[in-house]
Amino acid sequence: MAIASLPSKTGQIRKENEILILAAAEQEFADRGFDGAVMGKIAKRAGLARANIYYYFNSREQLYWRLLKDIVAKWNESFPDINREDDPANILAAYIKAKVKFSLQNPAASKIFAGEILRGAPIIGEYLEDLYGNWLRGRVDVIEAWIQAGKMDRIDPHHLIFMIWSTTQHYADFDFQVKAALGKDKYTEEDFHKITSTLTHIILKGCGIKPLEDAAV
Repeated sequence: MAIASLPSKTGQIRKENEILILAAAEQEFADRGFDGAVMGKIAKRAGLARANIYYYFNSREQLYWRLLKDIVAKWNESFPDINREDDPANILAAYIKAKVKFSLQNPAASKIFAGEILRGAPIIGEYLEDLYGNWLRGRVDVIEAWIQAGKMDRIDPHHLIFMIWSTTQHYADFDFQVKAALGKDKYTEEDFHKITSTLTHIILKGCGIKPLEDAAV
């Protein structure tokens, strides 16, 4: 029995160590950027020997690449496949809410991605070009169908999605500025609801969609 359970136990340890390493790397890359991040400091943050880091990831570039792919995957999960029969008010409101939640709970991840883009996306550029070709096209086509069906005003679907990205990620990338302006050192549940409801109201109104709170009246 002990021998049979060994692979499972080994797999669990590997999974736990990867989680520790990725969490530590996220903080290191967010704090120091790609050029300033050091594998030894990532190991120290994770509470593991430096050799253990290289056991799971061959290089700093590979670890950074894994983080970026995970960030994009989590963002894309918040805007799953949609179809023309869906209600744009519900779909867009849910997407905005998910993006705000991710930004408030994972500011380091958003900052890492922003830093990569500001560097000209040398690591993830080709991946994004391939991924977003299909991912974005599918969502743009559905939004166009909503427009044709009279469910929303004629706006450019690409720029609608870009606007949702920029407004929601602002609360992660510029969190220090926002918190300073609000006179607080961390976001609260009330902040989450205020940010979400405000962005949802403005964006839906701008698309000619009746905001959910108005529809309920």
